[in-house]
Amino acid sequence: MTNIVVVGAGLGGVSVAFELRESLAKDVTITVVGESETFNFVPSNPWVALGSRTREQVVLAMPQIFAKHNICFNASGVGQIDASQQQLKLGDGSTLDYDYLVLCTGPKLAFEAVPGAGPEQGFTQSICTVDHAEKAHDAFQRLLENPGPVLIGALPGASCFGPAYEYALSLEYELRKRKLRDRVPITFVTPEPYLGHMGLGGVGDSKGLMEHKFREHGIKWICNAKVTEFTEQAAHFVVVDEDGNDKAQETLAFNLAMFLPAFKGSPAVAAVPELCNAKGFVQTDRYQRSPHYPRIYAAGVCVALAPIEATPVPVGAPKTGLMIESMTTAIVQNIKANLTGHEAQVEPTLSALCLADMGNTGAAFLAVPQNPPRNRNWTGSGRWVHWAKVAFEKYFLFKVRHGTSEPVYERVGMRMMGLKRLK
Repeated sequence: MTNIVVVGAGLGGVSVAFELRESLAKDVTITVVGESETFNFVPSNPWVALGSRTREQVVLAMPQIFAKHNICFNASGVGQIDASQQQLKLGDGSTLDYDYLVLCTGPKLAFEAVPGAGPEQGFTQSICTVDHAEKAHDAFQRLLENPGPVLIGALPGASCFGPAYEYALSLEYELRKRKLRDRVPITFVTPEPYLGHMGLGGVGDSKGLMEHKFREHGIKWICNAKVTEFTEQAAHFVVVDEDGNDKAQETLAFNLAMFLPAFKGSPAVAAVPELCNAKGFVQTDRYQRSPHYPRIYAAGVCVALAPIEATPVPVGAPKTGLMIESMTTAIVQNIKANLTGHEAQVEPTLSALCLADMGNTGAAFLAVPQNPPRNRNWTGSGRWVHWAKVAFEKYFLFKVRHGTSEPVYERVGMRMMGLKRLK
């Protein structure tokens, strides 16, 4: 009997588990190990932070869903990976042997890199988890009661920028609806070299689009910003020049601050010898497989991807849902080939599709492939993006509830953009 273990019950983990179940024989045991019993559709967290969604609308309980589809589930997390023995030590003290291991652990949020950052030990909000989004919603309610300056952005080394843009423009929309916008100055503080860079070197005219949106909505911005510390009501940062040399030191006060952190790898994964890079991200070959451990595959945010280009303040490369789905599909096909005595041969497309909701409108970015030069390099905006993101949410939650391997990002992206293929 073959045992396949999937570590992580997020977007990548549930996708690969359901696709493995559909693609492989019934006697193959598939086990998902997560750190909680729930699945959170993370792209909806900005809506939770601003009150247009509740926790219950974006979180699903997974034990019954996995059981219904003959997938074993353990919610105690992984404490240690013994790759040489192909065995996991779980958080509940039990051990689990595997023939193939698929790592979809997502990131560890590195708030500790900047003193005072983060919603638990620091003074800033986050939308990286639904727990953080609920705390951010409480902070939003306090802002409505006591309007004042807002700072939004990302910390040095961040690789996920879309949600920060989304939050900034959605917050601006909510304030206008409540006739409070004139009492809340908004400043976007980012390590990106220019607006719309997003760790991708820009996509289409993303620079022009985001600058236009920010001007249109009265949002100021500061690029090449290296945040060094947060105190209770102020952000301290250094602005650098094009060569990375310090140009100016700045301090800005805030009533509310929301900053996305840099990511690093899961401690249990990072501790495996010769599996990860220095930041704890899994190094893979073109088949999403560890070069050192051929029975270990990885998909999603936990995968090591080199930055697209050097920037004055370091930024990372994002991993969007479309890319993650292409990774999980490649992994399933390659494990299936291995089980039938064939070599892995399927490579993921590694393209980027980002939909950023902005209240009653939005912006879309498509990069095929993610790294330039690209076959498609397109940016668009309009009310249709808002409805596209709503469709993504509904389709993906439907996929999880019903345990299907539907490639949601590619299917919805094709329909909303009128493309025959995203490859």
